Amino acid sequence: MGMNMSKSNAIKRVSVEGNIVPQVALNTSSSILTKKKKKIALSSSMEETELVGYFRAQIREDPDVASAVAAIRSLLEFLKRDPSETILGLRENMTQAIRRLEETDSSVAVSSGGELFLRFISLTSLEHPDLSQCKNLMIERGELFLKKISLSRGKVGKLCHTFIKDGAKILTHSSSRVVLKVLENAAADNKRFTVYVTESQPDSAGKLMAQKLRKLNIPVMVVLDAAVGYIMEKVDLVIVGAEGVVESGGVINKIGTYQMAVCSKVHNKPFYVVAESFKFVRLYPLNQQDVPDRFKYTADILKTVKDLNQEHPMIDYTPPSLITLLFTDLGVLTPSAVSDELIKLYL
Repeated sequence: MGMNMSKSNAIKRVSVEGNIVPQVALNTSSSILTKKKKKIALSSSMEETELVGYFRAQIREDPDVASAVAAIRSLLEFLKRDPSETILGLRENMTQAIRRLEETDSSVAVSSGGELFLRFISLTSLEHPDLSQCKNLMIERGELFLKKISLSRGKVGKLCHTFIKDGAKILTHSSSRVVLKVLENAAADNKRFTVYVTESQPDSAGKLMAQKLRKLNIPVMVVLDAAVGYIMEKVDLVIVGAEGVVESGGVINKIGTYQMAVCSKVHNKPFYVVAESFKFVRLYPLNQQDVPDRFKYTADILKTVKDLNQEHPMIDYTPPSLITLLFTDLGVLTPSAVSDELIKLYL
């Protein structure tokens, strides 16, 4: 039952401090996922290269899946195949698996989603000292957690679209699956509105967002990133997604979100953020420099570039003072209420 601990691809065990989380009432009858997905051939135990390959396969097979959801699917599969003979060893391996996924995808959501997943299943070790029973319950809770977060995007979409009035002009930034869901729900409710989406360099993600909106027959216009100030006086509200929601109620999102929020504040336009609760992360940045480099740059850049000062960051931080409301699967929150919800999730 020992894991192959070769230097090339084995996940090394590291000691971590155990954390105790509160009991959560669970309906174990809902623990089995009904969504079918393609099976990927794996060995009896999952090693580092298989873990990364499984994660990438999830994204390749379902381009619309959130990176955090793909990461949690991978962690759940890792949990099922872990050969550890002690509860401590299992938790150590799970922690190292999360770190490996963070090295593969440096997004905030992968980090926060992985940590929340581990905390959600951790109390099992206190209830069942027997490893076999403990692991089975961990898997059940893990499947329930995965099902819960898979439904979160739809919940956000239902909450926010009621704030879109008929005839509204909406500005959004980059490409966000949650924003797209909100606009899709509003269109399905027979609301007429126009969307302006920023080009969102350097990857032109805004153009991709525009293509998706056109497929839904939603009127859309792509604007230059530099034209945010010019276009702001024409719009009625701003809706953006988030890669991460921090403890202060501020958000980490695609570069350019901060300047859009500043312009929105000056023009007195509502600035709404839509995000799933698995993106709540334990960070408290006060400015742009406080955001860790591991979130600012892609995984490839972090591995290959020594002087990050020569690279352009991919995300920025928007403080809570510039945000009107946050729409999450936990409900509609003011920025000041985020810290209370985040404490409930992590403690």
